[in-house]
Amino acid sequence: MSKEIIQFDQAMFETKLDAMVRDKVEQIVNAMLDEEADLIANAARYERSDGRKAYRAGHYARGFTVKAGRLALRIPKLKGAVFESAVIERYRRREQSVEESLIDMYLAGVSTRRVDDISQLLWGERMPSQTLSDKLKRVYDQIDQWRNRPLDSEYPYVFMDGVWHKRSWGGGVENVSVLVAIGVDADGRREVIGVAEGMKEDKAGWEQFIRSMIERGLKGVRLVVGDRCAGLVATVDSMLPKARYQRCMVHFMRNVLSKVPPTHREWASAALKAIFAMESRASALAKAETVASEMETRKLRAAANCLREGIGETTTYLLDEYPAEHRRRIRTNNMIERLNREIRRRTRVVGSFPDGRSALMLVCARIRYVTANEWSTRRYLDMSRLNDRLMEAN
Repeated sequence: MSKEIIQFDQAMFETKLDAMVRDKVEQIVNAMLDEEADLIANAARYERSDGRKAYRAGHYARGFTVKAGRLALRIPKLKGAVFESAVIERYRRREQSVEESLIDMYLAGVSTRRVDDISQLLWGERMPSQTLSDKLKRVYDQIDQWRNRPLDSEYPYVFMDGVWHKRSWGGGVENVSVLVAIGVDADGRREVIGVAEGMKEDKAGWEQFIRSMIERGLKGVRLVVGDRCAGLVATVDSMLPKARYQRCMVHFMRNVLSKVPPTHREWASAALKAIFAMESRASALAKAETVASEMETRKLRAAANCLREGIGETTTYLLDEYPAEHRRRIRTNNMIERLNREIRRRTRVVGSFPDGRSALMLVCARIRYVTANEWSTRRYLDMSRLNDRLMEAN
């Protein structure tokens, strides 16, 4: 390579540029602080004035982290007045945007230890986990407002499930659940309408969860989709009398196949898929009885009993009041299961939570982070077809 060709060192240029920007910002902020001190004292430094209200008493050093890096500020001290700056809030050590960036990283799935390391790497200043927890309290207040917001729309379809996590409880670590509900509104868009701690996901937990949503305005529910959770079916029947219950098809198939030995599993899987491929509920129930009889012939009585017991509530989506165009999406709980996977991906980093509130707040924050995009704005179902079916039924 010819020596006359100019070589450009990109890394060195960026380093020099960052230093120049940081130095310039530091000079500007220090100049603004000195000007504020002059305004409070009603006189410039060393100026003789009858209207002076305070006297300069030197400076004290203070670090302040901004996007450009860590600044070395010289905060003026006054005699005769308290120096309160409008430029730098008292006790603040980081620019607001820096703190928001660190909080966003935590909510996006970065552990507190990694947030501390990233803060040190980018801005040369650490953010201990306790400091981050204190900053998150403001976010938690917003989450509480979001959880308790009124439900103004109608939600014909509601999907419910629980996500399990570990938390300290009574001196030990146990598995407890956070209950999540997603509603499809009258425009066909998805919305997380409820998140609450459900303890053991029992009947009392489901009753309290659904009651809280009803008190916030839940109405117009025509179908509730969920797994065979203890107490959920009875709670839906008693508290949402106009709604039917759809048991998740995928979970039901897994329950049946768990009672089938490996030698018969391929046949059983194809037979179950054939049941749910039927065009009407009557034909699906007839096919299910045929499959159950064949299972008994193959000495699979436990699987046959499980199939007969649950096929009725698993084929609710085939009723005439629900459009055929909606069947593929309302027969399973896959939508909320995908959301639960995103929640577990974040809670797995924590391991065990110290209490229920910290777990609930992190789950809610993760849900809001994941759904703050076209997930909630894109139309999920064409609800005009449901309205047409309801009019035909009436």
